[in-house]
Amino acid sequence: MTQVAAPGVMTAPEPGSGTAPPDGLVRLGPDSAPARRRRFSFALRLVIPVAVFLLWWFLTGTHVIPATALSTPRATWDSFTYLYNRQDLVGDVGVSVRRAALGLALGAGVGTALGIIVGLYRLGEELLDAPMQMLRMVPYPALIFLFIIWFGVGETGKVLFIGLATLFPMYLNTSNGVRNVDRRVVEAARSFGLQGRRLVRQVVVPLAMPSILTGLRFAAGISVIALVFTESIGANQGIGYLVAQANSLDQIPVLVVCVIIYAILGIAADLLVRLLERYAMPWRRHSAVR
Repeated sequence: MTQVAAPGVMTAPEPGSGTAPPDGLVRLGPDSAPARRRRFSFALRLVIPVAVFLLWWFLTGTHVIPATALSTPRATWDSFTYLYNRQDLVGDVGVSVRRAALGLALGAGVGTALGIIVGLYRLGEELLDAPMQMLRMVPYPALIFLFIIWFGVGETGKVLFIGLATLFPMYLNTSNGVRNVDRRVVEAARSFGLQGRRLVRQVVVPLAMPSILTGLRFAAGISVIALVFTESIGANQGIGYLVAQANSLDQIPVLVVCVIIYAILGIAADLLVRLLERYAMPWRRHSAVR
């Protein structure tokens, strides 16, 4: 008897047959497409930075961009070696990293706690969400002068300012992630006896982890931006102190060095969050879009 296939029904390929699905621009799973080699992926990530560096070298070397506007790579390197050998560049970078890390830890911790409370409890949302939204709309660079008046130009005001700037992305992403947790999964966990803190710790927070870590990535980037603002006023050590000195003395190469250091700090912060994602969400290693 002749078998007639039903229209519109697509059968899956046999395992090991090597035939790919006929449709689909995006392939999911580790077995649907060979993973890129790590060396090739790393080289691909370097294409645009290397191209920007070569363009910088060419435009400054041919004086299309004058030295009064942007220093050459050679002059920038000379300034870096001078700051490293004759000034405390390592100490300045360490001070800036400590400020950013302490402020990020403070803002991320408070923002995560408030986001969980607002996401879990209607009373928490009614009490906290409106003030947080109002405070979020205030440009935080405008608050730096109030922080100087309240806390002076010491370390406390700088750390609190960075903490305030990083609080809001953590709060928004955490509260949104907790609100969007699948209630059916929560009810299923309750049927197995999970209640209270155990339910939050073992079910709600892991399900909201993608949003929480997204907020952490935003907060890490904002911590570097807030660091620029807080070190530009009243600092006697740190990268911002070098920026203020270079600006007053019109030292373009030193300014470029500081900008590059800020960029490296931003990349390092993002890489640390990506590393945290690999350990906090191990299942994403095997379900990434390729």
